[in-house]
Amino acid sequence: MLSPRANGETIMKALQLALAVLLATGSAVPVAASQTASAVRPPVDPALDAIVRDYEAYLKSVDPISAGSEGDVEAQGRLPDTSRAFELAQVQPMQACVARLEALSPDSLSEAGRIDQAFLLHTLRHALAGVPLDAGRLSFDSEGGPGSWALYMGQSTRLSSVAEAEAFVSRIRGFPDIYRNAVDNARRGLESGLVQPASVVDSAIALARNDVAIMPGDEPLMQPFAALPSTIPAAEQARLRREAQAAVAGVVQARREWLAFLTDDYRPKAPDAPGLANRPGGKALYAHLVAGHTTTDLSPDQIHQIGLSEVARIRARMETEMKAAGWTGDFAGFLAFLRTDPRFHAASRKDLLEKASEMAKRADDGLPALFGVLPRLPYGVRPVPREIEENYTTGRYNPGSIANGVAGGYMVNTSRLDQRPLYELPALTLHEAVPGHHIQTALQQEAEDQPYFRRQANVSAYTEGWGLYAEFLGEEMGFYRTPYERFGRLSYEMWRACRLVADTGLHWLGWSTEQARACFRDNSALAPHNIETELQRYICWPGQATAYKIGEIRLRNIRTRAETALGDRFDVRTFHDALLVDGPLPLDLLDRRMDAWIAEQAAR
Repeated sequence: MLSPRANGETIMKALQLALAVLLATGSAVPVAASQTASAVRPPVDPALDAIVRDYEAYLKSVDPISAGSEGDVEAQGRLPDTSRAFELAQVQPMQACVARLEALSPDSLSEAGRIDQAFLLHTLRHALAGVPLDAGRLSFDSEGGPGSWALYMGQSTRLSSVAEAEAFVSRIRGFPDIYRNAVDNARRGLESGLVQPASVVDSAIALARNDVAIMPGDEPLMQPFAALPSTIPAAEQARLRREAQAAVAGVVQARREWLAFLTDDYRPKAPDAPGLANRPGGKALYAHLVAGHTTTDLSPDQIHQIGLSEVARIRARMETEMKAAGWTGDFAGFLAFLRTDPRFHAASRKDLLEKASEMAKRADDGLPALFGVLPRLPYGVRPVPREIEENYTTGRYNPGSIANGVAGGYMVNTSRLDQRPLYELPALTLHEAVPGHHIQTALQQEAEDQPYFRRQANVSAYTEGWGLYAEFLGEEMGFYRTPYERFGRLSYEMWRACRLVADTGLHWLGWSTEQARACFRDNSALAPHNIETELQRYICWPGQATAYKIGEIRLRNIRTRAETALGDRFDVRTFHDALLVDGPLPLDLLDRRMDAWIAEQAAR
């Protein structure tokens, strides 16, 4: 799972409220010093470029997290506005931007300009459609709320100057507003019936209690100040630490108020039943969220059927690998064997991290055969922080930043070793590290000939589809060395197929948690704890789980078209470069771009 966000995806979920409301008018908001399309591309689309400049100026103002990752020190001092008032205030400007874009004839634009125009229209129209649905009412999830931001930012921020340190102090001062907005947004949910279920609230409360119990010496927001560079005089360092500590005091109080709200006001009203299908207006919201995550017009019913079809197809392949492993019993017995035999589990946290590191390095070795263009940014293999590991997924990718001197991170959960089977580790590594999220994300960040909004775009179906496609590439790399690892790879693919079934079941068909659990338990080798963690994620983040398989199916289809059209002239390296270097797109636009590439290659 890609997490260009706090504690990974938690920041993304909170930022969706701010990022969905991007103003793009002729405002006088200054553009931060970073390369944009107009600075690099030939000025062939001046009218569109003017709109893009305005759009990007406001994008940087509402998304200081992304702007800061490109070295914008002013943005590093801010947090996004996640209030409902901010969202509502953007409707008229967004409508004005759509009108400006629609006034441009696509025939007057270059092909790159037409793609950018269509992408912007897709983004803004979807944002406008979502404003009345008020998804921000779901202001926290099973991985916590605002507290997750502090942990992520503290661990991912590197301060190299007085200006950056002062900016981070200013960012700390903004955290109480994030807590207040989360409370206000959740209260609207209580008033309107859009409420997280009790199981999700209990997880959030447990994490909020951990946040309240943080000792001063362990404060994550103070972590960046522990390693200030020697170029900052000692007196200045002391001043910066005092100011940061004073700012943290406000955050400590906000944490207490957040915990009190969750326990006293929210938890008593939390229902047991999960799913948007069981909430007022929930099905309309879910249909909107699915359309956003998949970037398609597939209905939840169609996605559910695709999931069932994929479950049947993958199950047949799993049966073949089960027999290849020499198992003579039934499928359920094989799953029980895999989940309980000690040979499939690491001996210690260190052992698991070392095995993941070896696999990551072995995957690095296969990259030149798959790509002609590789990113400059390296990545590391890191354990998930123990403060959050209990409710955290098995693995994740945290993007880095060349501008800020931070490497990408393949995060490995080293808790509950009996729930982290080694036969799944190769697929996890390929997905989260390379050739999966690190390659795709770092190439996107380094695409200097693309507009800023394209470098910062998050298209779930594309990014998560690529991660799942990377697991498939492991077969071509010869990465899976035993029938157990090949079965583990298929089990991971089954996991994503079951997501289509379970997510639509929970939020569209009104399923119980047990009905959703059955697909994973009966058809995959996922460990029980992983299944429960994943179920809570699907329950609290509706629609996101549908992106993976829908995106991967489309990527595999595009590759099949390219192989068929080009025959022995098909080069997987140039194909992957064409797919990745220009960055994410909604799937219909990706089809359009790649069909044009196939035609160009065929004409050579």
